[in-house]
Amino acid sequence: MTTGASRASAFQPSRWLRLVWIVPAVLVALALVALAAQGLRTVPFIESFLRSYPGVSTHSAATPVGIPAWLAWQHGLNAFFILFVIRTGWQVRTTKRPSIFWTRTNTGWLRTRNPPIRITLDLWQHIVFDTLWLVNGIVFYFLLFATGQWLKIVPTNWDVFPNAVSAGLQYASLNWPTDNGWAYYNALQLLSYFTVVFVAAPIALVTGLRISPGLSARFRPLDRVFPLPVARKLHFAALIFFVAFIVVHVLLVVTTGARANLNHMYAARSDTGWLGVWIFVGSILLTVAVWVGARPVVVRAIAARSGRIIHRKR
Repeated sequence: MTTGASRASAFQPSRWLRLVWIVPAVLVALALVALAAQGLRTVPFIESFLRSYPGVSTHSAATPVGIPAWLAWQHGLNAFFILFVIRTGWQVRTTKRPSIFWTRTNTGWLRTRNPPIRITLDLWQHIVFDTLWLVNGIVFYFLLFATGQWLKIVPTNWDVFPNAVSAGLQYASLNWPTDNGWAYYNALQLLSYFTVVFVAAPIALVTGLRISPGLSARFRPLDRVFPLPVARKLHFAALIFFVAFIVVHVLLVVTTGARANLNHMYAARSDTGWLGVWIFVGSILLTVAVWVGARPVVVRAIAARSGRIIHRKR
């Protein structure tokens, strides 16, 4: 028979329902920020500042114009992999009592002197997508410097900082800065992309290696200068940063000329046609298919091809 307490708990709002209240709170906060930014833009000093620093940093004459096809493909692959890195990382962090574990088969070219360490199936997924993301990143770094595209995301003049403040104020006031992403990014975009590529991604990689079960024991001499708790906090901070960046990035792509932006990012074209939109839609459908298809039974079957699966009763 159902007790009164259990019946009452059944009517309590779920955690996700309570989180719905965050949405209107965020909308109110954004509205207040927009009003404040619009008010600031009427101040004579701020008006003068915006005229002096319109939001675009001085860039090298050698900066390449346009987005090559390889960069469009790299962007699409990176977006695909990072979503699953975030998903599996969150699963690793929030699963309190995992019941499925994986141990690598210590044979063939993967054979090591030390015996393999048992890890959870969630962590196995996380490492797999991390590895794919890393390989894609290595190719990206190589092509970025080989083609000169690094000039578009690396600051080369100190005026990038006041121009970034200007661009941020323009975004906040809902009066977008001039967009010419095909040729160069505004200062705030430049600093954001630089941070993602050259700060957040390396931090995620280094801290991930530091806390990896198979490597952390070998890094014990680093405990004094780089303790595991610090590495875990930095790794989680990197995850939160990527989530925030993706949310803001997608929001601005949609609100500042979706078709032109998607053509730049997915079709490597500078027009307002629909090709980039359709490629983007196709990538979303593929992501959804993999997201839905990555059920435990499927993941177990794939993981079993390279290791031994162990079930533990909860």
